[in-house]
Amino acid sequence: MNIRIVAKALGFPALIFSTLSAISSAAYAQECTLIIDARTGVTVEETGECDHRYTAASTFKVALALMGYDSGILTDAHSPLWNWQEGMRAPARDKKPVDPTIWQADSVLWYSRELARNLGAQRFSSYVGSFNYGNMDISGEPGKRNGLSHAWIASLAISPREQTTFIRRMLAHELPVSPAAIEQTMAIVPTFSTRSGWRVHGKTGSGWTRDARGQIQRSRPEGWFVGWAEREGRVVAFARLGIGIVEGRQGLIEQEKLLATLDSL
Repeated sequence: MNIRIVAKALGFPALIFSTLSAISSAAYAQECTLIIDARTGVTVEETGECDHRYTAASTFKVALALMGYDSGILTDAHSPLWNWQEGMRAPARDKKPVDPTIWQADSVLWYSRELARNLGAQRFSSYVGSFNYGNMDISGEPGKRNGLSHAWIASLAISPREQTTFIRRMLAHELPVSPAAIEQTMAIVPTFSTRSGWRVHGKTGSGWTRDARGQIQRSRPEGWFVGWAEREGRVVAFARLGIGIVEGRQGLIEQEKLLATLDSL
């Protein structure tokens, strides 16, 4: 994968292709790259501040998938197939039938919300707590009762270090869900390859940072890329976070940077 490909996907003019990487690095207010050996927990690579919590954004879809399969709401890679309905807020590209594989690949927010609604507040809260997921705050937007639809983009915050711990626990089958739920979740997480032969499984996430009152800071978009990678019998868990410059698509930039870091190992 190449930064030019990401730039094209985001619709950037050709003039800035060659400078996007430098600009994004210079403009970062905060960033972290954390890679750990999935079997031993030994740190392989760590740069930046990796202990501050930020909203989970779409990286929470991995946790949601575990909940969905464990509860029986999700049954396989293509079931259930749910249809977008009038009244569901969604960009035009997401107004379509969506199954678990499409949900993860296209990061479809309305599917996450339907899954959370089907789980219900009690089960949702129980899973988040049993996963020890970040700050475990599922209250949602400040002053509003919408935790089932907004928690992971508002109140539910997690650090890069906690992200890698969560992934490592999943890989080791240490989370309180069925082995089948873990295997089915791992099967639908998007997969990528690097030039040096890493097979990478990861979920991006894009959103905005929040101030002390929980209000969105639109001048500080955040991006995540979280998952695990395998090469020649070696398995690592990783989390890449950047508070950068690309509103709504910062996660793609973080994906590019993490893949490049893996190639340098």
